[in-house]
Amino acid sequence: MYCEVRIQTEPFALEAESNRLIAQSGDAGALVLFQGMVREFDQAVALDKMELEHFPGLTEREITRIIELASRKWAIAGCSVIHRVGELRGDEAIVLLMVTAKHRLDAFLAAQFIMDYLKTEAPFWKKEHLKNGESHWVEAKKSDQDTLSRWKMS
Repeated sequence: MYCEVRIQTEPFALEAESNRLIAQSGDAGALVLFQGMVREFDQAVALDKMELEHFPGLTEREITRIIELASRKWAIAGCSVIHRVGELRGDEAIVLLMVTAKHRLDAFLAAQFIMDYLKTEAPFWKKEHLKNGESHWVEAKKSDQDTLSRWKMS
């Protein structure tokens, strides 16, 4: 299985990135792609910018671990996760997750699993800076933890 994890400040080129993953994925018949953007209006006051921090090295290892967990559950051919850090404005792309597999169901399920884990367990810290001058660190959402619980095995 091909696996690539990148943390970067600069924007990514969606088409170039998907072409690269497809080229590395052999005879995969499915590509599932998720691109997340910074939301501007999650609170009463509009967002000016979001600041993302991470722990270099640890963040990449944790995301790789999540991808490896997915590869044990589903037959995926390749996976690429690109996550941006630094200062981002509303509607800017923040994350690109792509999964290839021979069959669509494996690609869809693996992508959902990886994204659910990224939202809850990848070591990123987000600080929202609002247009009124206030700023705050973003707390983990219970709804994200609830969504993740569907993958927990007893």
